[in-house]
Amino acid sequence: MGFRLEKIVNAVQNLGLSSLATDQGLSVVRKGYCAVYVGESQRRFVIPIAYLNQPFFKDLLSEAEEEFGYNHPMGGLTIPCSDDKFIDLLSHLN
Repeated sequence: MGFRLEKIVNAVQNLGLSSLATDQGLSVVRKGYCAVYVGESQRRFVIPIAYLNQPFFKDLLSEAEEEFGYNHPMGGLTIPCSDDKFIDLLSHLN
């Protein structure tokens, strides 16, 4: 199965995240960022879209595509990864 970053980025940009965030009482996602939901608890992280180009994110997005397809009911990307692993991966970028 091929991974298409362009489709993911376009889907994230077209989700209307700011209205969804307002409806759910969440902070608005600024331009250039996207919301991702991680782990069983669906913990919300707001990350720069540029992170989606990183090799480990491409792997996570491929896993998400296999598990969820392009249907992400939370309004952001759902990442099949533990919270701890995701935080560790983010710390390597900072």
